Amino acid sequence: MRKHVAFVAEPAPGHVYPTLPLVEELVRRGHRVSYVTGERLVTTVEAAGATAVPLRERPWPDLSTQFTAEVLSEIVENSIACARMDYPMLTAYFEHDRPDVVCYDSLSFIGRLLAHRLPVLDVALFTTLASNETFVLEDQFERGSFDSQHPKLIEAGKQLHTFATEGGLVESGRAWWEIASLNLVLLPKQFQIAADTFDGRYHFIGPSLGLRESLESWQPPKGGAAILFISLGTVFNQRPDFFRRCLEAFAESSWQVVMAIGEGINPEHLGLIPANFQIRSYFPQPTVLRHARVFISHAGPTSIMESLYYGVPLIMVPQTPEQQVNARRTAELGLGRRLLMAEATAERLREAVAQVGGDAEIRTNAARMRTVIRNCGGAALGVDVIEAHLALNYRSKP
Repeated sequence: MRKHVAFVAEPAPGHVYPTLPLVEELVRRGHRVSYVTGERLVTTVEAAGATAVPLRERPWPDLSTQFTAEVLSEIVENSIACARMDYPMLTAYFEHDRPDVVCYDSLSFIGRLLAHRLPVLDVALFTTLASNETFVLEDQFERGSFDSQHPKLIEAGKQLHTFATEGGLVESGRAWWEIASLNLVLLPKQFQIAADTFDGRYHFIGPSLGLRESLESWQPPKGGAAILFISLGTVFNQRPDFFRRCLEAFAESSWQVVMAIGEGINPEHLGLIPANFQIRSYFPQPTVLRHARVFISHAGPTSIMESLYYGVPLIMVPQTPEQQVNARRTAELGLGRRLLMAEATAERLREAVAQVGGDAEIRTNAARMRTVIRNCGGAALGVDVIEAHLALNYRSKP
């Protein structure tokens, strides 16, 4: 039976892209999808077959410095301010065109509120390491890397609690972060920390690429040189100092370097560009990774999963506490190596790439994880689970 499925995701490519194969599969099976996200991603979600429901663009703090509690508190406060303006529009929109289920990014408090308000079935989508009653991702943050008790962060948390109370979650006895009735984790279970603590409410479907794997084109330069891909993602990427170190490290080396520097940096400000470098604000990441031998990454979960989807080992230079956990876990599994930003000198980057690119054990581990990921079930399994969840709950209605 045809259903209406609403998606709500944080307005960032790393949170939207991993969910698009689910959208594509739902549409392929005849379901109707509405997708709530930022205005800049409207074209992207529409290309997957969804009807876009745009949110106003969130203002971002200065992202060229270290990620701190102050930066996170500003992000949360900006999110709440935007949500206060957007939430009435969303509730009116979906009360008029009620979905059968709301699939929301696990970090999206507005998605949780919407599912509760309507009320309809709730499905949490984890593009990060999942959390449950006994394993909480934040508990994995390294001591000294982040002040979780900073006064500004505590105040932002109070604002979030107030917003959730106004939305009826706290007053109903439910916390805004309460575990959903169904949880889809877009990582393989073998990657999850404390995987044995997750019960049947969680389905580890792994990552999928969907149409992104074939629609975006890029061809490696002729000559057959090994490809080194470098990217700090799409948000915390305003680090010209880091990109200059990469230029110094690999100039005129045997590597063909493909480096995505984001929209906030002018390539002309990086200095002389060596002949063995391709530099753009953006590259189609899956397409480049299909040809790459090593990936220098910020350790965002989507980037890690896309790299391992192709069996490409990583050098990880994390900038946020969550990325530090991702990088540590990837290194623990023998899939790459972690460097702190402060220690990622040109010399250390050169040495790390040579080691990871030539390490037979790391490459074997990456190839093994590639097989694991491709056998997880992906978007097809995810939609199977959503459909079964819908069928079970509609049969159980009086």
